Amino acid sequence: MKRRAHHSAVHFRKTATASLALCAALALTACSSSDGKDEASDESPTVTQSPTASASADPEETAVLAAYTQSWEAQTKAYAKASSAGTDLRKTTTLRALGLIEQDLETMRKAGQVTIGKPMIRPQDPKVTDGEIPKATLTDCVDTTNWTLIDKATKKKVPLPSTRLVKYVSTAKFEKWGTKWMVTELTAQPQTC
Repeated sequence: MKRRAHHSAVHFRKTATASLALCAALALTACSSSDGKDEASDESPTVTQSPTASASADPEETAVLAAYTQSWEAQTKAYAKASSAGTDLRKTTTLRALGLIEQDLETMRKAGQVTIGKPMIRPQDPKVTDGEIPKATLTDCVDTTNWTLIDKATKKKVPLPSTRLVKYVSTAKFEKWGTKWMVTELTAQPQTC
């Protein structure tokens, strides 16, 4: 069964947050351990892209990879404070996808939860198709081992279902709006990578 969380980390956070605060059934992915960082630290969380991620010589494919990484970085920052304010989410994510992220962030705020650490992504060879609106897709292995959901007040790790996938396959979809690639959707697969 596929779970959709149009864009990003959205799926990761939506799953983790919903499984804790509202729906224990949404436990496809989530954090598994704290990296020991204080949530209130000045260090800005950013996504780590694995050195094994493929580098593309095609300028459009390179642009898609850059957009994907920027989107993850913006989401990581938003989930670290349970708010999209002051992040670049609107620059990397379509309104439909952003709406789902905002729902996740609201759920986190109500539960008094934020994240610490960061995910590791390994996007693979984007496939770009021409058209009136150029589109692209890529597959990724998202590793949330060091992206942890914590209680904002106590700084304690929030227990998550043991059945969740800490590493999962995700497929991202993009559209090119003008000169910019925007993430329109992420589909997390219920399989490890």
